[in-house]
Amino acid sequence: MNATAAIVNEVGGDYEFEDLKLADLGHDEVLVRIVASGICHSDESIRTGTVPVPTPAVLGHEGSGIIEQVGGAVKGFEVGDHVVLAYTYCGMCANCRSGQPSSCVKYNELNMSGRREDGSAMFTKSDGTPVSSLSLQGSFSTRSVVPVNNLTKVDKDIDLRLLGPLGCGFLTGSGAVIHGLRPETGSSVAVFGTGAVGLAAMMAAVIEGCSTIIAVDIHDSRLELAAELGATHTINSRTESLDERIDELTGGAGVDYAVDTTGVPAVMKSALNVVATGGSFAPVSASGKPLEFVPVSDLIFPKRNIIGVFMGNSVPQIAITQLIRHYREGRFPIDRLVRFFDFGNISQAVESSLSGEVVKPILVMDPSYRPA
Repeated sequence: MNATAAIVNEVGGDYEFEDLKLADLGHDEVLVRIVASGICHSDESIRTGTVPVPTPAVLGHEGSGIIEQVGGAVKGFEVGDHVVLAYTYCGMCANCRSGQPSSCVKYNELNMSGRREDGSAMFTKSDGTPVSSLSLQGSFSTRSVVPVNNLTKVDKDIDLRLLGPLGCGFLTGSGAVIHGLRPETGSSVAVFGTGAVGLAAMMAAVIEGCSTIIAVDIHDSRLELAAELGATHTINSRTESLDERIDELTGGAGVDYAVDTTGVPAVMKSALNVVATGGSFAPVSASGKPLEFVPVSDLIFPKRNIIGVFMGNSVPQIAITQLIRHYREGRFPIDRLVRFFDFGNISQAVESSLSGEVVKPILVMDPSYRPA
């Protein structure tokens, strides 16, 4: 079986379309016809070398599609099922078995090496060159061979094109609040950065019943959207005093919880500084930039917590299903955040994300697809 994929042949290289050969199915794998894939900032970090993945590589880790073949040991899935693809995990280690697959001891090996555990590749060039597959889904492709642990089955009546970002960006943001910070009903939350991850976190705060939800950004258009989606207050930190506004909104106490999605050191420090005594801060950006603080004054005396949250601390098969239910109920309106692009316009879609023009670009690999 062959597939057309957008390949990064070298670090910093542009996307190039090539026809690739797909590996034969393993016993616990499925062949998925990719309908659509979200574009995540992590893809750009990998393309530019900030996060290492062996090249040549097929990136993309927010895919959605339809199963075309199943391996001999696969249970619970069949040809024709609609699925969302997330990260993969071993399913056997202590972390996986205790309900923490995002902490799988083999996470890096399985998701970042671009190879199966036996070292074989899912994609191969016509000359035999192996091609890495990000998160063993490589969703910037028209087809992909994917481990069953990546999959979440979804109903066929919902637009499959919308759902891919539930596997990473929307999962990360919402999970940072729901599974990471775990805010009490009536508590206050500040979200720094109102891109896809930040808006997902903000909408999750609405779902969790937070009474004061503050969106912080430097773009008024993003803040207007945040207000429409449930932010009770917005702050443009470029034109307003962040500390003064937070003091005004919280009676000088600070917020109970803060989430940073920017990865900018100065912004992360500002987010930590506005957390109330006994409150918690979750930095969730994968930028890799340092956060500097003085433990005695920033953590110990105010009894603040910094919480590590990865992939929303979520079990994809549970969290994605829950987020779809919230979407159906009108409480997680992801359709307000996306714009569709033809697969061939991948470079334009990436630029629209980097410029901030589009919150979440989604590539459509199968233009013939129509929701049931």
